[in-house]
Amino acid sequence: MELDPAGARWRKSTYSNGQGGCVEVADGCPGVMPVRDSKDPKGPALVFPIEAWESFVAAVRSGEFSEA
Repeated sequence: MELDPAGARWRKSTYSNGQGGCVEVADGCPGVMPVRDSKDPKGPALVFPIEAWESFVAAVRSGEFSEA
């Protein structure tokens, strides 16, 4: 499958902190989750398998990456 992140519909993550630490994701790409830096929308996008992305989001929600 060829993915063109430039034509994707991007949305800012709800976990973005509003102080420059923002990521955007693009929904609607079967089987994958494109992710990019919102400060550089013309820059590269990382594309993760959907299973890996879902595991990452679950870990974030459970506090696995919380600072001690």
